[in-house]
Amino acid sequence: MAALDWTVLGAYFLVMVGIGLWSRKRIHTIADFFTARGRIPWWLSGISHHMSGYSAIMFVTFAAVAYDHGVTVYFWWPLTIGVGIGVGAFLFAARWNRLRARHGVNSPLAYLAVRYDLPTQQVLAYSGTALKVVDIAAKWVAIALLLQGFADIPLVWGITLTGACTMLYMAFGGLWADVLTDFGQFVIQAVAGFAMLFALFAHLDGVATLWTMWGDLPADRGDPVNGPVTTGLIMAFLLVKTFEYNGGMWNLAQRYMAAPSGSRARRSALLSSFLWIVWPFILFVPMIAAPLVVPGLDDGERSYIMLAQELLPAGLIGLLLAGFFSHTMAMVASDSNVITAVITRDLAPVIVPRVRRLTEAGQLLFARITTVAFVTFSMTLALLADPDGFIMTVVVSIVAATMGPISIPLMLGLLPWFRRHGPRAALVSWAGGLAVWAYLYWGVEDAGQTASVGLPVLTSLTLYVVVGLVRPEGSTARDALLDSLDSDPSETERAEVERRFVDHPPSSDGDAVSGTIAAR
Repeated sequence: MAALDWTVLGAYFLVMVGIGLWSRKRIHTIADFFTARGRIPWWLSGISHHMSGYSAIMFVTFAAVAYDHGVTVYFWWPLTIGVGIGVGAFLFAARWNRLRARHGVNSPLAYLAVRYDLPTQQVLAYSGTALKVVDIAAKWVAIALLLQGFADIPLVWGITLTGACTMLYMAFGGLWADVLTDFGQFVIQAVAGFAMLFALFAHLDGVATLWTMWGDLPADRGDPVNGPVTTGLIMAFLLVKTFEYNGGMWNLAQRYMAAPSGSRARRSALLSSFLWIVWPFILFVPMIAAPLVVPGLDDGERSYIMLAQELLPAGLIGLLLAGFFSHTMAMVASDSNVITAVITRDLAPVIVPRVRRLTEAGQLLFARITTVAFVTFSMTLALLADPDGFIMTVVVSIVAATMGPISIPLMLGLLPWFRRHGPRAALVSWAGGLAVWAYLYWGVEDAGQTASVGLPVLTSLTLYVVVGLVRPEGSTARDALLDSLDSDPSETERAEVERRFVDHPPSSDGDAVSGTIAAR
């Protein structure tokens, strides 16, 4: 990397920290810190939702899939996500928003204590939090590998640098810092992504590269199903990603909660769906064409690094690397904010009752301390991990495979069609799906990606539906909660909810839901 590249990268980090410090003056309450009190414009919420959904893993592991197997990576990953979010826009987005608008909650898991019961909420919170620590550790490793490839910086320094910067601006600025940096990162990524695409065009056949490259690549590189990707795996990912990217990945539910209303949250989802379908394909074109520029690589994970070094001039490499950081920091920042919300609002008040007696200022300080602790723990795990194969194992074999069992009770619990599905259905679904995953992961040699991803989520979904039908559990409070999510509150109702939870903030979000239902 040239001096100009280092200058660009250093400026990027300074801007991120500056945004965090500037956002700090917008944070006065716990509601500001976690959901911006519903004041994020729908278009900014949609861009943030999109940016928070992927990381530098795309430029390491997925770049390797594109290099080795071609266009199948697009059909397997971003297309399934874009379609899933489009479906969820009409099922989940508005209902997430109304949890905040009608009940004043700041954590996506808050409603579970009323929807099911406290033990179910705690089980899902602990298992989801543990999963996120591993997921984020993989993202630290991915960005550190990129930094090592471009600048020969040791992994430990790459992880420490990105983690410390993310920790700083998130602890100061909360969700406002997160969504504003997401927007800045979206702009940087757009410039860097188009720079790489145009550099590829200049190196090959111009814009005609989009259709001529397929004749120069191996014949199977244009097949939607190729290599380890099967039609079954694509269908399994579509099911998993529909749950995951509509709220099963808690930070994305938070984007819907932060929009001004349910109808605008739906617009946010549709914008994110559009971006997922269009933008990753633009990013993947150079990755797919990389064998024509840097042929014969044994390690496909280095293909995008080699491509950038071959095609881009000084300055643009630094901007591209800043784009890599933007992906990872966007996702990790949003994850840390929502995990902090879950710990602060749902877990800590149950473990340590003293937390319930904290003042508003005390709750805000506790949230910031929790943010620092969570990011530090995930960085430690990344530093201890063996980077060889760690990313793909986490992304596919652990996160994608276990996200379904953890998210199905959370997501289906929002829908009125499952109102008689109670805690028994939720816990059996969760336990059964994870048991199948554990058996495939540890008990079956070479189970295959399709089985590892698809069977746990199908098991969990089947158990949830069947157990709820066979052993229905009715509840007046549950019915009242679900009915309250059918429409946006009036301005009078919205103002009353905000007044209550600003003037007399509850000690936990479970208390908030119970209180508003009792008031009804």
